[in-house]
Amino acid sequence: MTLNYIWIGFFIVAFIVALIKTIYGDPEIFTVIVNSIFERAELGFKLSLGLTGIMALWLGIMKIGEKGGAVNLLSKLFAPLFQKLFPEIPKNSKAHGAIIMNISANILGLDNAATPLGLKAMDELQKENPNKKEASNAQILFLVLNTSGLTLIPTSIIALRASAMAENNISGNPTDVFLPILIATFCSTIAGLIIVSIIQKINLFQKTIMAYLGTGLLLIAGLVYYLINHKDQIEIISSVLSGAIIFSFIIGFISLGIKNKINIYEEFIEGAKEGFNVAVRIIPYLIAMLCAVGAFTTSGAMEYLTNGISAFFSLFLSDTQFVNALPTAIMKPLSGGGARGMMVESWGQNASQINSFVGRLTSTFQGSTETTFYVIAVYFGSVGIKKTRYAILAGLFADLVGIIAAITIAYIFWR
Repeated sequence: MTLNYIWIGFFIVAFIVALIKTIYGDPEIFTVIVNSIFERAELGFKLSLGLTGIMALWLGIMKIGEKGGAVNLLSKLFAPLFQKLFPEIPKNSKAHGAIIMNISANILGLDNAATPLGLKAMDELQKENPNKKEASNAQILFLVLNTSGLTLIPTSIIALRASAMAENNISGNPTDVFLPILIATFCSTIAGLIIVSIIQKINLFQKTIMAYLGTGLLLIAGLVYYLINHKDQIEIISSVLSGAIIFSFIIGFISLGIKNKINIYEEFIEGAKEGFNVAVRIIPYLIAMLCAVGAFTTSGAMEYLTNGISAFFSLFLSDTQFVNALPTAIMKPLSGGGARGMMVESWGQNASQINSFVGRLTSTFQGSTETTFYVIAVYFGSVGIKKTRYAILAGLFADLVGIIAAITIAYIFWR
């Protein structure tokens, strides 16, 4: 329902702004907007077609990892941590396994597997919930960990960037946002965990928790420190690390497949079929949002909005270039499709700005926050939760930290 209002709002605001411009001497504005809508519709179709091959590749690889036992491996690795973070859940409860499996699937970017596993986890948590209409502490923490969106491989964003660059013959590395997204989502996840732990009085200084969080913090802090002190080599370092890490995952998944004696080729084909279906399903959504955002932008409404936000931030900051990317960040908690449309729009005509500061920052925003309201609606709705307590505020707080982290990292990497 929220997305419905947003989509309608784009067109209504664009019409009002265009009407005012017509009255004040711009009679061509409506023609320009209509042409823009048709161009965006064509762009959405072309992007989706280009996305087909990339998504088929990645979901094929992910299927190998899933069937080879990558999720189970991560589940075993993180089991001690989650047992400490969810003290209200009995040790013998099936909820522990479902939670770990869901988080592991999210980390690997296995959206198709993560959602049913998440719904299963919420159902198991509901069985342990004494008040069936009100979200329990465990359910809130689980939800916030989902909305914070920690992801090792941002498959869809890399695929969209690769598709747009290939379609428009643009050179560059579509995976250059990999490390910024990883760092930003880590910050978002830690922030969500901290705020919920404070409210629920979970002791994060337990040895087991500190061992996991401390290791993660040290690795991320060490990476950021190294990059800050080698700013002249950031693009090279980022490109090498991104490529090496992603290819290592591919080899790791194949190795797990060999170890567990699965038919790797057939599993890849099955996953690739899913990738093709995903790319086809996304066509109407991408076209719908690109057309609405195109009308909003071409009318001049987006310029007025960003100028207003920029004027506010200029009171405190000397560099406000990040403001041009904020519409994507603002849209993401409300609608993944809307944010995707905003991101593609920021890449400019023929994706000419895809490797610009703003183009890369919007890609990082898209990967470092989650569709908070959608996740809450689906997960809580599936078990009949009416009172969400502080779940929304905690989720939005994690999103805000992710946005701030993304901006900070973008300035380190690309300015």
